[in-house]
Amino acid sequence: MVMKNDYDIIVIGGGLVGSLSALALASAGLSVLVVDAQMPHRQREAAFDGRAYALSLTSIRMLETLGIWDAVAANAEPIRDIKVSHGSAGEGSSPYFVHFDHREIEEGPFGHLLEDRFLRVALLDAMAADARITLLHQSEVMRVKAGRVTLRGPRGGETCYTARLVIGCDGRGSFVAKSNGITRLGWEYEQSSLVCALAHERPHDGVAYQYFTPAGPLAILPLPGNRSSIVWTEDRMVAAEINARDDAGYLAALRPVFGDFLGELRLEGARYTYPLGLSLASSFIAERVALAGDAAHGIHPLAGQGLNLGVRDAAALAQVVVDAMRRGEDIGAWDVLARYQAWRRFDTSAMAVATDSINKAFSGSNSILRAGRDIAFSAMSNAPALRRAFMREAAGLSGDLPRLLAGQAL
Repeated sequence: MVMKNDYDIIVIGGGLVGSLSALALASAGLSVLVVDAQMPHRQREAAFDGRAYALSLTSIRMLETLGIWDAVAANAEPIRDIKVSHGSAGEGSSPYFVHFDHREIEEGPFGHLLEDRFLRVALLDAMAADARITLLHQSEVMRVKAGRVTLRGPRGGETCYTARLVIGCDGRGSFVAKSNGITRLGWEYEQSSLVCALAHERPHDGVAYQYFTPAGPLAILPLPGNRSSIVWTEDRMVAAEINARDDAGYLAALRPVFGDFLGELRLEGARYTYPLGLSLASSFIAERVALAGDAAHGIHPLAGQGLNLGVRDAAALAQVVVDAMRRGEDIGAWDVLARYQAWRRFDTSAMAVATDSINKAFSGSNSILRAGRDIAFSAMSNAPALRRAFMREAAGLSGDLPRLLAGQAL
């Protein structure tokens, strides 16, 4: 295949948000080059490695609209209910808790849990099947400026590509952002997330649990079968010590926090640990550049909304760009990109502040804060309207939805 050097769009970063951005824009007829430093993961029967995503209802609508969902739906587990409580290891849960029942909203389950190995391969397959998308793997980005991208291939040598718009989907340490003078605002938490998957004796019945401990939240998210994905927040030093243990030692630390409501536990797949922090790009745009996903924002994982925020970015940016194209505008012009920033910046900032505030308010063992948490849980349990508002937020149904998130084509 002869590689051309000029495209409508260049996407830097072939992860989930980059792939969705490319597929959305290509669906409207734009030519897209996707550049990724890694080799594609193409194994059809990849071993389960524990990584999974809580996809909101609206993120699933986008996957359906782009023709991805049918390829992964059989491997997804619906989240029918969410139960939230707090307490300390060895003391049990507080008697005050909130139960979010999906039957209180009309649209159905809040979302689905889907393993990384299924979603990533489905996105790669969809891009490979789209003649408007060119995939370029194992390429190092050397320069990004004003629609010009210089790459170094795996065999050395540099090649310049041009586009009307470059989209940076290259993570929190985004080279695209740094190359265009975009700084980041935020701070590190003294916490790390321990991420793994568990097989358990009893069924989860599609219920997700968010349990707040003094060290941080524990999320228990339902996977197909008697399995759950775990995102366990601990003090950074404690998390490092726990992660260094063997499986038996790891489970010995987890069981007092997890409890015994799902019976016997067994680790499945790999274990991961990630330092946590809050991070927002000072701007989501530069000259012929837009940032999306973690390149634009990084939030605390307690609400499971990190990827869903990135999906919203991809949907909003695609809509802004495609609408501008149909009006005959320059899709990379500053005023066009400013519409994207205006649309997404408030939402991401509000989510960052909310997750930061909840983490601080619900972590710690201060007796006054503990009493305040009990009052908050009791109040929400007795306020159906407030509960429904939270459920719609969890499902991604609040705010000004891009067409793709409403299940409509661009």
